[in-house]
Amino acid sequence: MELGLKDKVALVPASSKGIGLGVAKVLAAESCKLVISSRDQDSISTARDAIVKETGNKNVFSVRADLAVKTDVDLLVEQTTRKFGTIDILAYNTGPPKPGTFADLNDADWEQGVKLLLMSAVWLTKRIVPGMVQKKWGRLIYITSSTLRQPVPNLVLSNTVRLSLAGLSKSLALEYGSKGITSNGIMQGHILTDRQRQVAKDISSRSGKSVDEAMKQMLQDVPAGRYGSSEEVGYLVAFLASDRASYINGTMLAIDGGLVRSVF
Repeated sequence: MELGLKDKVALVPASSKGIGLGVAKVLAAESCKLVISSRDQDSISTARDAIVKETGNKNVFSVRADLAVKTDVDLLVEQTTRKFGTIDILAYNTGPPKPGTFADLNDADWEQGVKLLLMSAVWLTKRIVPGMVQKKWGRLIYITSSTLRQPVPNLVLSNTVRLSLAGLSKSLALEYGSKGITSNGIMQGHILTDRQRQVAKDISSRSGKSVDEAMKQMLQDVPAGRYGSSEEVGYLVAFLASDRASYINGTMLAIDGGLVRSVF
């Protein structure tokens, strides 16, 4: 299916690895003009080179930015618009928050988690939406987690703060849907990334099982019987970004192999 994304400008934060990198590769393959970011300059430069080599798309630009720092977020948007003139697609992604139970986390952990998982989305959206309104076209896509519907033990920060993104996305859909802008969320399940391995190591340390056993244990409740790939999340992002999905607005879409059992 031709998605018509050629020369659309896409911003994918936190994309030096994992889901962000997978999304960036797919959008680059769809011939988007692309900006990627990470807290680490070397990592994001390496990711940029890999995307260009794999997709042949040379319109890929990398920026060092810590999403929990507002001035970095402002600079990220500024450099994107300076490079490409506009932003058509925000494929919002962040690195994972600190794992831990409620008893494990202190006030500073919560404040950092709110900045990373919520305020970064608010800061980016506030800077990007006015341009979308002016063009009467835009795509806001918030990559969150299946924890919105099914909390994961020992990930209380993710379980709690990511819920706010659903409220943000739905509110934006109501406010800007008549202006040619759609806003949707993605709730991914067990995607094979470093985060999954980190969770498996935590299970291993608490249960005495090996990391491999813990990895297999996490798949027991997934009817598909496997981990998803970051590129599979990218395919969903690309579809939501296209005009083919122009009537999909205000939704939270699961991509989890059937993990979450609830109907709604």
